Amino acid sequence: QAQLVESGGGLMQAGGSLSLSCAASGRTFSNYVMGWFRQAPGKEREFVAAISWSGGSTYYADSVKGRFTIARDNAKNTVYLQMNSLKPEDTAVYYCAAKSGTVYRIHGYDYWGQGTQVTVSS
Repeated sequence: QAQLVESGGGLMQAGGSLSLSCAASGRTFSNYVMGWFRQAPGKEREFVAAISWSGGSTYYADSVKGRFTIARDNAKNTVYLQMNSLKPEDTAVYYCAAKSGTVYRIHGYDYWGQGTQVTVSS
């Protein structure tokens, strides 16, 4: 059974950095677009970043552009999210997701992880 497991969340002060990982198992996701989403308390889940199967194309939400970087290692079946210059408004549960199709469409993800909490204090 396909499974995505996030790790690396935690508590960080504003201005700091965190790195999230998402390990895929149960199938090969090397042909899939991989994405990161987040959901803050009382808010809807929102798109954060996505990366094409080859890693050659990436797409970011305006709110994280220039601060967050998405990357993947297909040999390890793992996708990463490096988060720099963190802000309190980045506080949320971060989810990893996978789908086929284009990296530029933020909908249509078929596989989801359970999420990892990121808390940024001011």
